[in-house]
Amino acid sequence: MISHSGRLKFTPQRPLHLLQRITSKRNAMLLVRLSVAFIFILCIYSFAFQYIMHIEGREYSYVAGLYWIISTMSTLGQGDITFSSDFGMLFTILVLSTGVIFLLALLPFTIIRLFQSSARVPRELPANTRGHVVLTEFGPLTSALVERLKRYNQSYAVIVPDLEEAMQLRDQGIRIVTGLLDDPKTFKETRINQASFVVATGTDITNTSLAYTIRSISHDIPIIASASGEPAVQILEHAGCTHVLALDEMMGQSLSRRIIAGDAMAHILGQIDELVIAEAAAAGTPLVGKTIEQARSSHLVDAAIVGVWEGGIFVLPNEAKTINKKSILVLAGTQNQIDRYNELFCIYNISSAPIMIIGAGSVGCALGRALKERDIDFRIIEKEKELIFDDKKYIQGDATDIQLLRRAGFFEAPAVAITSHSDPVNIYLTTYCRHLRKDIQIISRATLDRNIHSLHSAGCEFVISHASLGANTIFNLSKRGNILMIAEGVDVFRVETPLALVGKTIKSTLIHEECGCNVIGISANGSIKIDTNPDMVLPAAGEMILIGTVESEDKFFRRYRPKE
Repeated sequence: MISHSGRLKFTPQRPLHLLQRITSKRNAMLLVRLSVAFIFILCIYSFAFQYIMHIEGREYSYVAGLYWIISTMSTLGQGDITFSSDFGMLFTILVLSTGVIFLLALLPFTIIRLFQSSARVPRELPANTRGHVVLTEFGPLTSALVERLKRYNQSYAVIVPDLEEAMQLRDQGIRIVTGLLDDPKTFKETRINQASFVVATGTDITNTSLAYTIRSISHDIPIIASASGEPAVQILEHAGCTHVLALDEMMGQSLSRRIIAGDAMAHILGQIDELVIAEAAAAGTPLVGKTIEQARSSHLVDAAIVGVWEGGIFVLPNEAKTINKKSILVLAGTQNQIDRYNELFCIYNISSAPIMIIGAGSVGCALGRALKERDIDFRIIEKEKELIFDDKKYIQGDATDIQLLRRAGFFEAPAVAITSHSDPVNIYLTTYCRHLRKDIQIISRATLDRNIHSLHSAGCEFVISHASLGANTIFNLSKRGNILMIAEGVDVFRVETPLALVGKTIKSTLIHEECGCNVIGISANGSIKIDTNPDMVLPAAGEMILIGTVESEDKFFRRYRPKE
């Protein structure tokens, strides 16, 4: 309903919520079924009682029959009504056995489970809880963010309205609180005034409603919310959200930075302070055939080569690593070093063929806008006519139609981006495109993290998921860390130098050997030292900038917990 003030509100279903707060839906349904079964048994036994008594030549009312059945089933029989025949005695044994099983075993067990389930799920956080993060919905993005928070020893709590879901998440080790998202009491019980910030990752409507609810309690708590598009961003900001993330737009921008085919220039992926991270394709350049040490000594590359992609696999290279035509270099350096690299290599692999984009949804359109900003030509293939707005850039049809692909310029394109919201469709299209061309760069989005491996196996060089992209952005906004996701599963991350490593040289720490990640920079006294060497000493009042896979990142945090 819309209130007179114009604010979007919902009428909470109090009776349903009250039931959810004392039991789970599953156990409540079990109790209902047991009750129906009990009534059915009473009816059957009542008719059987009347029939057997009639055979024995006696007549009793239905009330008397019900009295005898209940007293017998409860093992409290008074002995005032009894059967005289063997058939009647067998019926008595059946009724007694049913009572023992039903009333003394199944029903008590179910009732105990009902109230034990309620007791297991907390409805509020301890009064002394401070500095925690409040999450308002559990999904792929929240799951990825929780992993980040755990690595940095950041406390959190997820608000889950549904009690059954809350129980399942609690069993998985997730810290949860149950309550309605439009009830101010819920946020008071999660100690919102003592929290670090709130993360809202539900629908635009849900996020807007809870933003008003939170602001009725606290005007200062930062609220970070996700949004489906630019109109929703404005609405959520008006509702009181501090930061609003248009994830589809961010996904399009991120995918555009992955488009490196068609030239040899270094394309910037992001930066941490003055440390710039970029990627460049080595194919067709003088770097092919040289080792990394030779590339540095010949001054072809001033920036540090901190990683190499080959066939969709990321490796941390050593000086003896040979660069081949399939290598995609990950560079780390100052903006001047990246600019010099582009001055040297801008003459190689020049291509004017348009980039192919499959899918004209919100992500595909955002990618098109990002490529337009870079003056890169593109074509969007879309099956649905209602999603086509520009006949010059859009091509209607099935992306598996080879004749349509020929007309679109697929066989000349340096890269194709697959942006469907369906992971199975993206996997299928990746396989098809890789079958048609072995040399084209394929990038794709993923909705669920579990499908990333399948996309890589199908032939996709780079995959980015909404979950990881959103989690990294939110984590950086929280100012608890600074993480740059250069690809799905590979991060550049910054942490305070662990006490166990202070005063040691990079070589003596054995971080690469034990954790699988490399130190690419040291931040101290307000500046970053980029050209690290193995003999550099790690300062006490400083931060380390490392690069590695998610697995190596986890190993580092398990071995060296960050300072609180």
